[in-house]
Amino acid sequence: MTATFSRREWLLSEQPASRRQARLGQGYRTWLALRANPLAMIGLAIVVTLVVVALLANVIAPYDPIVGGDLRTERLLPPSLTHLMGTDEQARDIFSRLVHGSRITLMVVALVAVIATPIGLLVGTTAGYFGGWVDTVLMRVTDIFLAFPRLILALAFVAALGPGIENAIIAIAITSWPPYARLARAETLTIRDTDYINAIRLQGARPVRIIWGHVVPLCLSSVIIRVTLDMAGIILTAAGLGFLGLGAQPPQPEWGAMIAGGRRFIIDQWWVVTMPGLAIFVVSLGFNFLGDGLRDVLDPKARK
Repeated sequence: MTATFSRREWLLSEQPASRRQARLGQGYRTWLALRANPLAMIGLAIVVTLVVVALLANVIAPYDPIVGGDLRTERLLPPSLTHLMGTDEQARDIFSRLVHGSRITLMVVALVAVIATPIGLLVGTTAGYFGGWVDTVLMRVTDIFLAFPRLILALAFVAALGPGIENAIIAIAITSWPPYARLARAETLTIRDTDYINAIRLQGARPVRIIWGHVVPLCLSSVIIRVTLDMAGIILTAAGLGFLGLGAQPPQPEWGAMIAGGRRFIIDQWWVVTMPGLAIFVVSLGFNFLGDGLRDVLDPKARK
């Protein structure tokens, strides 16, 4: 008890003795603020559950997600103890397909975030730092991407690249970076002429070092919030591409493709489309809750 209390005092110290203590203390304060938000904790629990289910899919899923059972006796069975969420038109266990489909969903959101976030940060901070014609050119390119609805633009890119989950990820990433660029540019404009940046510039630091070493870290928290809030839109876009047959191809257990395959049975065998639809709804809601919580914690302007 005493050790725990002293460790807490060390983390919450107003006069940290080292950078490590300051960083750990800031992280601990962020966690305490996030933990005080019930909806954010619900969202975090949903996201963590998604990650755990994706990692342990082979252990959790009771049946093969690709190969179905006997079409004569196991096709379109309602939810039961044997098949928790019923079976589809190919006698495949829907619960097992949802569990394995979580891997595809997690892969899509992770890869899109990894690809789109650095592009948005690079474009936005470069435009905001240099200004002038550089800002004009980069922002007009950004405006061109923002002028089209994300799903429509993603459809165009996938149609050009060809159907498939890899091309769908590339298309979604290409259409996801413009909002991050706009946000990073706005943040950069507020800090590029501060005394802190001017002092670094007077010491002879090059623009590349200033942007990546000092400007980008200051913009990162706002971009992280926006990326987390955009995860729901990314999931819906991936599901939309899968529903239209341009994302993951059969027999891959992608949630949007599962809805497309079961839409013929929506009246009599409602579970075939309802279960993947609920999965998309719950995961999207979890990312939205987590994003709202992170915005309240990481955005100083949102703090009360």
